[in-house]
Amino acid sequence: MDFKNLIAYQKAFDLAMQIFEVSKLFPTEEKYSLTDQVRRSSRSVCANMAEAYRKRKFSKHFISKLTDCDGENSETSTWLDFAFKCNYISKEEYIKLINQSTEIGKLINYMINNPEKFGVNIKK
Repeated sequence: MDFKNLIAYQKAFDLAMQIFEVSKLFPTEEKYSLTDQVRRSSRSVCANMAEAYRKRKFSKHFISKLTDCDGENSETSTWLDFAFKCNYISKEEYIKLINQSTEIGKLINYMINNPEKFGVNIKK
């Protein structure tokens, strides 16, 4: 199986693309701060998940990279909080994106707590 087939990866990629589109409307003065940060953190969820999947031969590496994923997902949520409070996104858009981020977080945590279901050899 390819990491791109993971539901968590697909949902994270979709969220990153939605954030890319909505962040095009952020003010230009946010280009090198909020816009850049929210795009990078949302994309990093996908990149870290890809790395985790390739390192699944080693359970500690797999879990470590997924923990990085979870952290980047939480960072993305924080940047969305700022975007909403600065009135750069509507309440409806904010709720939709936050709900997606929450769902992704649950999927990541499922992977962390059940690595053997993703091809990780757990030594007992």
